[in-house]
Amino acid sequence: MNPTSTTIIDTITQIFNSMFSSIDSSIYSALDKITFINTSIIDSTYLEKLLGSSSSSGILLIANSLLIGFILYFTIRHLLSNFSITSSQNPYQFFIKIIFVGICMNSSFFICEQIINLNNLISSAIREIGSNFLDTNICFSNLINTLNLVVSAEENHQTIFSIDGIIKTVVSVGFLNLIFMYSIRYILIKVFILISPFAILCTSMPSTFSFFKSWLKCFISLLFVEIFSSLILIIMFSIEYSVSDVISKLLFVGSVFALMKANNYVKEFLRRN
Repeated sequence: MNPTSTTIIDTITQIFNSMFSSIDSSIYSALDKITFINTSIIDSTYLEKLLGSSSSSGILLIANSLLIGFILYFTIRHLLSNFSITSSQNPYQFFIKIIFVGICMNSSFFICEQIINLNNLISSAIREIGSNFLDTNICFSNLINTLNLVVSAEENHQTIFSIDGIIKTVVSVGFLNLIFMYSIRYILIKVFILISPFAILCTSMPSTFSFFKSWLKCFISLLFVEIFSSLILIIMFSIEYSVSDVISKLLFVGSVFALMKANNYVKEFLRRN
C-alpha cells in the first residue's frame, strides 16, 4: 500500500475513533436514563399543570366536560327509547359505571404513575437478578466497557476498515440509532399519559371502548420494551467475548439489532395475545 493511501486510511481511522470516543462518553449513560423509566418521567410541574391538579383545570377539565356530555347523551337516548322499540342500557348500571369511570378518570395521573412504577420494579428486579448471577452491573453504561475490551480498532492498532473497525462502527451507529428510538418512546409515554383521562372516559360507552383498548395496548407495549431490553442486556453480558473470537463479536452486533427491534417484537407479541 502506498504512503498516500496509508495516510488517508490513518486519518479516516483517527476521525472515526474520535467520534466513537465522543459517543462512548455520553450516549450509553443517556440510554440508561431514557430506557429504564421510573415515576420521575411524570414529576414535571408543566406536565402536572397541563394534565390538571384538579377536576376543574387542565386536560381533566375537558375530560370532565365530556363526561357530562356522555351523561346527557345517555339520558336523551334513554328518554327517546321510551317512544320507540329500541332498547337502552339499564340507567342504574350506567350511572354506577359512569361514577366509577369518573373516579378513575380523575385519578388517571396516579394510575399511570403506578403502572410505570410496577413496570420499573419488574425490569429492575430482572436486572438485579442478572447482576447477582453475572457479578456485573446490568446497564448500558457498563456495556461500553465490555465492548471496548474485545473490539477496539485504536487499541489493537487496526484501521477502521478492519473487521474490528467495521464492527465498532456498526455498533456505535446502532446505539446512536437506539438513543433516537428510545427518545421517541420517552416522548410517546408522556403523550399517552396526557390522553389517559380520555382513554379511561371511553370505557363508559360500548361504542368508544375500542379507543381505550388501543390506548392501553400501546401504552403497555411502550413500557414493556424496558423489560424486554433488560432481558436482552442480560444475554449480552452473559456471552463470553474474546478478542480472537469473531462469532462472539457478531453476537454482540446481533444483540444491538435485537435492542433496535425490541419495540416491534413487543407489539407483535401483544397483538397475538
